Amino acid sequence: MVEFKIEVVVVPVSDVDRAKDFYKRIGFREDVDFSGDGGFRVVHLTPPGSAASLIIGSGVTDAAPGSERGVHLIVEDVVAARAELLAAGVEVSEVFHDAGGVFHHAGTVGRVPGPHPERQSYGSFASFADPDGNTFVLQEVTERRPGRVRHVVYRSAAEVEAALRDAALAHGVHEAELGHPDPDWPGWYAAHMARAAGLGS
Repeated sequence: MVEFKIEVVVVPVSDVDRAKDFYKRIGFREDVDFSGDGGFRVVHLTPPGSAASLIIGSGVTDAAPGSERGVHLIVEDVVAARAELLAAGVEVSEVFHDAGGVFHHAGTVGRVPGPHPERQSYGSFASFADPDGNTFVLQEVTERRPGRVRHVVYRSAAEVEAALRDAALAHGVHEAELGHPDPDWPGWYAAHMARAAGLGS
């Protein structure tokens, strides 16, 4: 099957420079700032650690500025992410979870203060808006559901090293159970590291 990857979300803004400054202030990387004829402008920004990016600009969408709702930014620790945004001068909601326990409702319906009681992956949120009122939701994901991840991405050499060390320890146990060296250790390492990263079977 052909893969359909969401890699760009176009966010409608009224003042491109103001919006660009905001997103850069909260850590988004500026990848492109292109200006063309007739006031056309494309600014491409990528959140830290994200495979998907935002595009803001002039002449890139006819949606009303501030009308984007519910783009989710996935974080490993919603409390820490909220603190970083606050430190950058951004107004952020309190951390909340949904009364139904599955996914948050629209607006503030069903919001219960605080993270999910068991800190269940996918279950804790916070929200904030850019200067135009485009609304974003932080969602805490600590463990991916099986099959949700189709590829493994490490964000730094240190993460690769940590994954290799973890695999080496686990493989030592595996070889002890086998009672002899494992000649297929590269395949075993690969499978172990993929599972540890949340890759479904």
